[in-house]
Amino acid sequence: MSAATKAVAPWTRTRLRTAPWPALALFLLVLLTSGLAAAFPRAVDRSEDRGLRRAVADEGPSRMILDVTADDPGLDLAPDERAATLTGAATRAAYRKVAAAVPKPFVADPRESSYGLRTPQEGLPAPEAPRPEGLESRFTLYAQNGLADHATVTAGRLPGAEHTATRLEAAVTRETARHLRLAPGAVLHLPVAAGGTVAVHLTGIVTPKNPSGAYWSASSLLGTPQWRGTKDMPPTHFWGAALLLHPDAAPALTALAPVEQYWQLSPDTSGLTARRLPALKAGLASTTDGAGLLDVRRATGSATADVSSGLDDVIARFESLRSGITPVVAVAAYGTGTVACIVLLLAGGLAADRRRTELALLRSRGASLPGLGVRLLAETAVPAVPAGLLGCLLALAAVPGDRWYPSALAAAAVTAVACAALPVRALAAHRRARLHSSRDDVATTRPSARRTVAELTVLVLAVGAVVALRRRGATGGGDGLVALAPVLVAVVAAAVLVRISPLPLRRLVGPTGRLRGAVGHLSLARAARAGAGTAVLPLLALLTALTTAAFGGSVLAGIDSTRDRAALLVTGADARVDGGGPLSAARVARIRATPGADAVTPVTVHYDAEVREGTRRLPLAAVDPAGYARLARHTGLGAFPASALRPAGGGTVPALVSPSMAELFAGGRLDLWMNGETVTLRAAAVRTTTPALSDDFLIVDATALARATKAASRPTTLLLTGAHLDAGALRAAAGPGAAVRLRAVERARFVDSPLQTGATGIYVAAVGAGAGLAVLALLLSLGRATPERLALLARLRTMGLTRAQSRRLLILESLPQAVLAAAGGTLTGWAAIRLLSPGLDLTGLALADAAGGTTNHLSTDPLSLVLPALCVVVLAVGVASLQAWWAGRRGSVRELRAGEAA
Repeated sequence: MSAATKAVAPWTRTRLRTAPWPALALFLLVLLTSGLAAAFPRAVDRSEDRGLRRAVADEGPSRMILDVTADDPGLDLAPDERAATLTGAATRAAYRKVAAAVPKPFVADPRESSYGLRTPQEGLPAPEAPRPEGLESRFTLYAQNGLADHATVTAGRLPGAEHTATRLEAAVTRETARHLRLAPGAVLHLPVAAGGTVAVHLTGIVTPKNPSGAYWSASSLLGTPQWRGTKDMPPTHFWGAALLLHPDAAPALTALAPVEQYWQLSPDTSGLTARRLPALKAGLASTTDGAGLLDVRRATGSATADVSSGLDDVIARFESLRSGITPVVAVAAYGTGTVACIVLLLAGGLAADRRRTELALLRSRGASLPGLGVRLLAETAVPAVPAGLLGCLLALAAVPGDRWYPSALAAAAVTAVACAALPVRALAAHRRARLHSSRDDVATTRPSARRTVAELTVLVLAVGAVVALRRRGATGGGDGLVALAPVLVAVVAAAVLVRISPLPLRRLVGPTGRLRGAVGHLSLARAARAGAGTAVLPLLALLTALTTAAFGGSVLAGIDSTRDRAALLVTGADARVDGGGPLSAARVARIRATPGADAVTPVTVHYDAEVREGTRRLPLAAVDPAGYARLARHTGLGAFPASALRPAGGGTVPALVSPSMAELFAGGRLDLWMNGETVTLRAAAVRTTTPALSDDFLIVDATALARATKAASRPTTLLLTGAHLDAGALRAAAGPGAAVRLRAVERARFVDSPLQTGATGIYVAAVGAGAGLAVLALLLSLGRATPERLALLARLRTMGLTRAQSRRLLILESLPQAVLAAAGGTLTGWAAIRLLSPGLDLTGLALADAAGGTTNHLSTDPLSLVLPALCVVVLAVGVASLQAWWAGRRGSVRELRAGEAA
């Protein structure tokens, strides 16, 4: 063992034995911050993976499969060779090759994947089947694998593999048998391409074991018959159904019609994660239209095999939703991470400040900077490294996930900052050996040139981040500079506040000295003596946390308002009743009497208003101007004066129109054809929204329209307002055939996506963690001054200071920094939201369907700005009051003992 190693070990053991509580406090702090840091990436991965799996599960199996088809396979082969390539065994072997040819991470699920041979989807007519409207039912024959494994025989038996040119065996599902009145033993004669017929004997009826799975749902006809219509006017309908053959009977299908060989690969989504999406997209693109397509064609033995899948569309929609959510969550992550880093640096800085005399003495006695740094590093590493490792392990155990290395890197970063904070701060303060240090006051200390350069650098970065975010938005989830924009704004604000705070303190110290009583003057003098080095970090932590909290509160408030707005746009009021036709006066009266209904606005909606010189039909609503204007003002959807819809003569009907409809008004007029009459509309006002209709709309006076069309107007829709509508009573009053939609129910639909709910939970947790760490930073800074404050109060108590004056002294001393942080945090949060709101769209985070085309930007929430700032002031006053109370309980002898007063 070297001499250097021997010198370090006794120092470390001695420090841990003589001062165990600071080591324990550092252990707990690193354990908490490393656990939070390690849990965050796992929580994000888990939220994204759950959202992806839900998006995949919500899609129909027919859109998820990788569909490989080959038309008329083996036409260039001899009949015997062609029959051999179409058997169940040959198709199964080709399936294995196709599944192996698709690049990973796409993995086929053999339980739900299917393959085989089928006749055209148009079907073959069978004279024996029912003819509901005079047309023969048509059947598609499937020779698909695994029928025995995926179905239960409920009558008869499964079809056999035996077949001849004139006879086949088949089974049907229970739904097909019920609709087409088929039973085992029935015979269907289907036409053969070369002439004649083939008799298909029904041997049994089967029930799918998993009817919603890809095996039965990938082909629409397989499990359930379809009621199809012709293109005639009026259309004539017929049944389309499937006949299920044994897989080895596939060669017999070639005599009936042109056949199609298919392989439907259902993806195994159990291991699907959001991190694998780029590789999955690349693999799908290669397979459907790239080099991978050649591998699939070689596997099938068909040079014309085609590959298609809707999985890439599902992935694109998920990535679009994630791209709108990730930047908002990243803001909270960067803010909380910054506060955590500040707390660790503050803990190290306060420890160095507490041991300033000890370290200065060591330097004056010849201790070198490298030697001192190594010893301090070893001293902090002993509690910090085990705490970081334990925090990482606890996070990995608490939050499930596939990836461990992002959590390990995050915990390692926290541990490194915790280990380096004390040595770096101590070495910076003791570069030169000196026993007495100069006074470090906010009011007198001037910033160094290095600090000025650093502040200007941060200012440039903040301006660049804000400009980048406002110009192109935060669509690039990985742009750290953009996500750091609120933090950089907070850092700039902290630097500005620290620079300007001495000005009011200098101006107030003098005048307060001329007042009666020494408490005010003494409190301001002590506030001005707060160390400049230790005042910056707590203020920065508070400003960052307050900015993030204001940002987060505004985000959550924006989510609520966006969802409320979206639900209101769907219903137009608190509830909406669509009758599907004219509503009778009795039904309208029952709905008006529904409990909780404050007002009911009748609307007559027409979808048959045709442009006079064209074929386009426009949506038009006839309303009572006074009642509808009140509703528009109440809901905030395109408020307008009721007088705008009242006719002013000239034979025209004034209309409230949407911007898209306003383009149709040539010279401010539009001729419509309604009820055999020409109705001339005049654009009286243009609004982007209205309660009765969405998107394109025309709103007119019902009386004026009835006079123009010479037809009475009866309401088809009722819009209800009321804070406590009874949904059950409203549906009962509306009666059968009426569609009832409530605003509260529509709003609940917007929280369906696990990606959204997970992201919201992560955001709330990150903001809460940041707020807790900021409170810890404030307590650390206030706790560092506790011994000095207790000693001061003990001295002043001997001079006649009362307990009330002691409490007032400490409160007034704490208020300048607390008020400065609260005011600065409120202003910084407001400025950050105003600066960054054009680049953040909350639609993806708020709505279950982010593809609605609407954009909802961030706006300030007053409660989120004011409440956290008030909490800072209350906390500072509370800590000062507690210190004064504790000083009053303790005696003065211990505090005034020689060598113990600060």
